[in-house]
Amino acid sequence: MPIVDSAIYRKGVRESHHVTLDQTFEDLHEHGGFAWIGLYRPTEAELAAVAEEFELHHLAIHNATTGHQRPKLERFGDNTFVVLRPARYLEATEQVEFGEVHLFIGPNFAITVRHAKSPDLAQVRRRLEADPDLLALGPQAVLYAVLDEIVNGYNPVVDGMEDDIDEIEDELFSGDPDVARRIYELAREAMAFQRATHPLVRMFRSLEAGYDKFNVDIELRRDMRDVLDHVLRIVERADTFRALLENALTVHSTLVTQAQNEEMRQLSHASIEQGDQVKKISSWAAILFTPGLVAGIYGMNFTHMPELSWVLGYPMAMGLMLLSAGLLYLVFKRHNWL
Repeated sequence: MPIVDSAIYRKGVRESHHVTLDQTFEDLHEHGGFAWIGLYRPTEAELAAVAEEFELHHLAIHNATTGHQRPKLERFGDNTFVVLRPARYLEATEQVEFGEVHLFIGPNFAITVRHAKSPDLAQVRRRLEADPDLLALGPQAVLYAVLDEIVNGYNPVVDGMEDDIDEIEDELFSGDPDVARRIYELAREAMAFQRATHPLVRMFRSLEAGYDKFNVDIELRRDMRDVLDHVLRIVERADTFRALLENALTVHSTLVTQAQNEEMRQLSHASIEQGDQVKKISSWAAILFTPGLVAGIYGMNFTHMPELSWVLGYPMAMGLMLLSAGLLYLVFKRHNWL
């Protein structure tokens, strides 16, 4: 259902639960407190009803309806619109899955809009309801709790990506042809993770600038600063991943080039050896061809051949064969063909 939960909180305690938005609006007007409405992929009509009740800016509503937004924080008068990109690491496929959460924070309301199944904001609600002192700080406490949950969810992602990069470094010298594709996939995930986490630093700076205007409690400010410290560490590690993957891709390209050069060298060496063998075969063929030529001529059974009746014909033929073969052998030997 689009409406995951809708309740009114007064002094940090959940006072009522409503099935419809109209019931929530009516209770809020009659008894005060602040409303926390959780929506999952709401329809335009439901968002329009929320926007009309709490006077939300139309641009923020448009962003929440269409989704696929980058992390950002925008102020519209007393209202704050926040876009977050939670992530989780899938062990089965060794991939990073990104979600999208929108928050509308006002003086008397906190509205969360999810476009993916994760993170589980019901867990955030239970955590806050178990801490009435924190929840009594109002909608700003909801904003802090959601930010803290999403930032904490980045830690398993960082650990999973770090393990994948370690595996890539081990496989670089294995000669596996799929390494390049895996490096490319990890680089894409690292870039997407950077796009999800880098804007958070600027987002927290903007929140700090509005602490006095929105009367944010001092303890909540300290909690926000602690979340910012976690963000800075995560961003630093994400930047390291990008550099490591770029280096891995460079090393892999170098190794591929070296392997290709080695293959070319071996092919050249084989070609040279093959050429030497062809030279030897050709040389011996030429050496054997000349005696065969002489023998072939003398073997022709013609009646009128003067050499056939010559006493020295046979010795001369043998000598001619040996002389021609010997001369060719010396010539080929001198030119290193033999």
